[in-house]
Amino acid sequence: MLADMEPSGPTTIAVLDDEPAYRQALSRLLRAHGLEVQTFATAGEFLAANGGHLFACLLLDLHMPGHTGFDVLAQLKSQGQAVPVIMITGHDQPGSAATARELGAAEYLLKPLDESALLSALRHVSPGLLPAA
Repeated sequence: MLADMEPSGPTTIAVLDDEPAYRQALSRLLRAHGLEVQTFATAGEFLAANGGHLFACLLLDLHMPGHTGFDVLAQLKSQGQAVPVIMITGHDQPGSAATARELGAAEYLLKPLDESALLSALRHVSPGLLPAA
């Protein structure tokens, strides 16, 4: 029965955020809950790492220099990659949540992230990755 509860696909969470302190904080939090984490500072680094094919979920910052989170979502969509995405932002703008969802984000969370909201979103987009609350 226990084997039935283990995820059958990728188990690593990707964190794409241009702020080093935020990447580190998210990484620590997720690892504290037993998750594997790989962090990326730029969209180019993430996409070069085979994008969504290797990850159970992507925590994606919306506002980054160069390529925005919207750009990354559009790229993943055009490549047919179906990694679940949780968009995160500290600079919410009218219409951003709707645009993120139109481009394929499953969740849209505001910084600073609430731990329980983040874990709930992870359970929603990647069932079996975390035990039920």
